[in-house]
Amino acid sequence: MGGVPKQKHTKSRRNRRRMHLYIEERNLIPCPHCKALILSHVVCKNCGYYKGVEVINVLAKLEKKERKQREKQIQEAQKEEKEQKPMTMEQLSKQKF
Repeated sequence: MGGVPKQKHTKSRRNRRRMHLYIEERNLIPCPHCKALILSHVVCKNCGYYKGVEVINVLAKLEKKERKQREKQIQEAQKEEKEQKPMTMEQLSKQKF
């Protein structure tokens, strides 16, 4: 025969078995080129760059209006990156980790 349990499994025993069954949060990182959140080791869908090299020309598929908006977003992200100044020793010592 088989397939028929001899005794009831308790709720705690069932829940202990299921303890490892859960959905993990994705580990997203900011794209070094456009600062959009992406999975690591994956081409950015926003700008088409991977490891500092343009792999996909994302702007070619867009219409003229959308292309201008996307170019503007990328330029703003690059400006923000350039504006960030290195921290002084005093700022580093005050920074909380």
